[in-house]
Amino acid sequence: MKLIRYGDSGHEKIGVQQEGVNYDVSAFGGDYDEAFFENNGIARLEEFIKANEGKLIAVPEGARVGSPIARPSKILCIGLNYRDHAKETGAKIPEEPIIFMKSTTSLCGPYDDIVIPKNSTKTDWEVEFGIVIGKRASYVSEADAFDHVAGYVLHNDVSEREFQLERGGTWDKGKGCDTFAPIGPFLATKDEIKDINDVRLWLTVNGTTYQDGSTRDLIFSVPFVISYVSQFMTLLPGDVISTGTPAGVGLGFNPPIYLKPGDVVELGADGLGTSRQVVKAYQG
Repeated sequence: MKLIRYGDSGHEKIGVQQEGVNYDVSAFGGDYDEAFFENNGIARLEEFIKANEGKLIAVPEGARVGSPIARPSKILCIGLNYRDHAKETGAKIPEEPIIFMKSTTSLCGPYDDIVIPKNSTKTDWEVEFGIVIGKRASYVSEADAFDHVAGYVLHNDVSEREFQLERGGTWDKGKGCDTFAPIGPFLATKDEIKDINDVRLWLTVNGTTYQDGSTRDLIFSVPFVISYVSQFMTLLPGDVISTGTPAGVGLGFNPPIYLKPGDVVELGADGLGTSRQVVKAYQG
């Protein structure tokens, strides 16, 4: 299944995508949140859809598409998880996964604008393969990791490099600004992705391709990452783990290339659809 949410920000309704068409399933009740995933929501929704075959109403054309999940308890990211990306930034290949967090207020829809933060001069892009947790996970083994997955999402880990790297402290300063986590257009359940170890990821800015990689080049695999993170914190249903970005970020060029108002960022991944964000200046 492909889960979608649509409508005005903060007032989204739930839906599903079938053969490229978005359908409303708000009569099912609730939202795609912790309670939904924790209470076998995906299986129950499948039954609801079967019971209403041919009766679902298409989402109005032009309706805003929101993040396919409601605001989660955590948005976790794995840094420098592609060798080519670590090399382009001059960083050492990590011996263990680097974990940082994006604020949950950075979450936005896949076609919402990216707003350059106040005083920013180095806003950058990162296409990533994201994991959505489906069952509470604490100290899980790598062998059992997939039992805790609800599905996967496309994520643009937008980053402000000066805030992240030049302002002292943690990376979080440059990662959690408003609009810095466009997710979607849909959540693909596990059965939708044939091989998570070979998912192509790409990103363009103004039509020029900057990133073109694959999850086959991950340093730390999806099950390893889930198991590893669960050793340090409990993962709750609906939490997102973004697995890192391949080479081609703006920081990696000489001289670096950063986003400016009017730029158009487009990105996609096999089985996870595509998204598009227009870059806007902070208005205050």
